[in-house]
Amino acid sequence: MKAKFKQILKDVDAVIARDPATNSRVEALLCSSGLQSIIVYRFSNALWRRGFKLTSRVISQIARFLTGVEIHPGARIGEGFFIDHGMGVVIGETTVIGKNVTLYHGVTLGGSTVFNGKGKNTNKRHPTIGDNVIIGAGAQVLGPINVGNDVKIGANAVVLKDVEDHVTVVGVPAHKVEKHKEPKGFMAYGVCPSDQDPIDYRLELLQKEIEQIKEQKQSKS
Repeated sequence: MKAKFKQILKDVDAVIARDPATNSRVEALLCSSGLQSIIVYRFSNALWRRGFKLTSRVISQIARFLTGVEIHPGARIGEGFFIDHGMGVVIGETTVIGKNVTLYHGVTLGGSTVFNGKGKNTNKRHPTIGDNVIIGAGAQVLGPINVGNDVKIGANAVVLKDVEDHVTVVGVPAHKVEKHKEPKGFMAYGVCPSDQDPIDYRLELLQKEIEQIKEQKQSKS
């Protein structure tokens, strides 16, 4: 129980460290729906691991109704976890999350369940998230994939494949951006304004080439 309390304190301090609108532990406890859902998860997860699975599911559903955040009690989540704004977050049963991870509203850490006539897949079917990961609002990370350490996932990205350490991914489907010098410290929503999407860059080059071809045709006519 003492270890669980220390873990919750680290979750509380994560809110203060990463949310500029929160200035104290009391304010975090009273006003952060994401933190409230995490605290309930910590206790429901303890019940889940002790075999009280139905009870833990009922508790998690009550938390979902009150906070708008759905965390399955079977998920494994490291310390320093932070959900900003909270509403609409879904974390599936076999999800594994490392330390100091940040999620924004509307994020889904979802599973891939296949019905093949022999019963549904009940093995690992949700993502594994490394340490110090930031997942922007509305992003979908789906299936039993691995997201490395220090990864940033842009808002509304759809991640369907493994992501290596220390990269930023954006888009549908998600792909790496070209990294430039980033500011030090926590980066809200996970994307630096200086990051360049290589697909957008190629489209810009293609557009320029089309314009040049049009100009050449006009000059010859």
